[in-house]
Amino acid sequence: MKTTGLILCMILFLSCTQRDEVRLFEEKVTAALQRQLEYYPESSLRDIYKNFFQDKFGPGHLLSDTASAGRYLRNELGSYDPDTLRYVSSYAEPTGWEHRFVRVDLRVIKEGKVSYRDFFEAFVRSVRDAPEVSVKDWSKEWERIVKVMEKLESPVTHHPSYRADKDSLAAMLQRGEFVVHHSRDYVAAYAPHYRLISVQELQSLGL
Repeated sequence: MKTTGLILCMILFLSCTQRDEVRLFEEKVTAALQRQLEYYPESSLRDIYKNFFQDKFGPGHLLSDTASAGRYLRNELGSYDPDTLRYVSSYAEPTGWEHRFVRVDLRVIKEGKVSYRDFFEAFVRSVRDAPEVSVKDWSKEWERIVKVMEKLESPVTHHPSYRADKDSLAAMLQRGEFVVHHSRDYVAAYAPHYRLISVQELQSLGL
């Protein structure tokens, strides 16, 4: 009898723990969605995906050659005019629901807040420290995020491209691919110029 009672208590405890984890996940995803749409109301599902994807994978997929990455950054800085931006944002913005990585705007270099060398070195270290995540695990997490969006009836779910984007992303993940670009509307509206930096490295930049 005691054994049966103990088993029932364990089942109840595990059930409560799982419910708490689900609730916490939904709360954090909801907060991330609200933040994204508050700052970037033109976001489509692709842009939402990119936000959560970046938090999960970091910038690890961006750096195959340090020299090329450095040249690309310098070229982007050369053509980047912060005065043309149509929005006001902080220098560093959290990504996703776990906030492991932040988008650091290149304005920090343009405005002399951080030197190019310090910025690039922090970026490279962030790339090397990016976690290994399987596409299969990420695909399952993305499905959970989509369910939260649809449960909330988020404005994103009413975007004209929502259904097409949802199907396209699902097909991409099924092929074992996971990287997307911002949507054209997002780029036209916000002209994003940033690099992903880990939260730990952000402290080294003094931001």
